[in-house]
Amino acid sequence: MKTFKKGEKAFDRILDILAVFASVFVFFIMCSVCYEVVARYFFNAPTTWVVEICSIILLFTPFLVGAWVLRKDGHVKMDLILVTFSLKNQALIKTITSTVAAFACLILVFYGTKLAWDFYKTHYFTNTLLRLPKSPILSIIPLGFFLLFIQSLRRARDTHGEWVRLRAQIHDPKEQG
Repeated sequence: MKTFKKGEKAFDRILDILAVFASVFVFFIMCSVCYEVVARYFFNAPTTWVVEICSIILLFTPFLVGAWVLRKDGHVKMDLILVTFSLKNQALIKTITSTVAAFACLILVFYGTKLAWDFYKTHYFTNTLLRLPKSPILSIIPLGFFLLFIQSLRRARDTHGEWVRLRAQIHDPKEQG
């Protein structure tokens, strides 16, 4: 059990580090786009790399922070109907949706890995000036969904524990008397 807690802390640390990387990437995008604007309009010397690198970083960013945002419960959600249920039923619904999300992420890990591997085997390169290999770029997709898979399972476990606790409170004779 102690090893399991250490693993969870290490996973949380990885998510925090990836969130910092994503923040640095977004800052880099801001600086490089400003550089591109100045180079293009003031010096008439546009770059060949800013648009492509920024588009790749924009692909990476949500996959790097998706699991971190889920851990913080920061994803956009429609809870208009959910809040009408009791806390016990809310926990049950969250458990079910987290479990379904985990399996959906696992499917996307499988197909994302297959796609990246196919691009690796065929030596596919981007059709741009930089001619970058496509497989390392697309590998962020299965990696990000794998992290989301793990975090969704953790969320399902936590909400299931909450549901069990709330259910026990309702059936506890001490609570009723």
